[in-house]
Amino acid sequence: MSDSPRKHTEALGRILELVVVLSDDMTTSLAAQGLTDARAHLLWELHQRGPSTQRVLADALRVSPRNITGLVDALVATGFVTREPHPTDRRATLVSFTEHGAAVTAAMERDQHEFARILFADMPDDRFACLMEGLDDVLARLRAHGVSVETARTSPDPGSEAG
Repeated sequence: MSDSPRKHTEALGRILELVVVLSDDMTTSLAAQGLTDARAHLLWELHQRGPSTQRVLADALRVSPRNITGLVDALVATGFVTREPHPTDRRATLVSFTEHGAAVTAAMERDQHEFARILFADMPDDRFACLMEGLDDVLARLRAHGVSVETARTSPDPGSEAG
C-alpha cells in the first residue's frame, strides 16, 4: 500500500469535491421546495418515525428544544407539518405531516432512490463493491479520529436556530 502524500491529497480532494457538489445539489433541490437542510432533516426524521413529540425530534436531530421549536414553527408556517394534541399526554403535542408535507417527503424519498440509481446502476458489481469498501474504510478512519455524523450534527452552527 502506497504512502504517497500526493495520492492521499488527491483522494481527499476528490472526496471534498464530491461533498461540495452533493451539498450544493441538495441545497438547491431543497430550496426549490421551500426547505433548508435543517428543515428537511426534521421532515426526514418525521418520515422515519411517524408523528412525534418535539422532544423526540430534538433528541433525534441532537438539537436543543429551542432549536426544534424554531424548526417546527417554520414548517407549520409553510404548511409542511401541524401540531396536534398528544392522545395520551395532555402536556405534549405531536408533530405530524400535512398532506403537502407528506407528499414532499415522499417525493424526496423517490428522488433519493432515483439519484442512487443514476449514480450506481451502471457501475459493475465488483467496482461498486470496491467503492463501498473504500467508503467504509474512510468512514471508519474518520470515526477512529473522533469524527462522525453525530459529531458533525452537534457542532455549533450559529445560523441554524430556525434553519
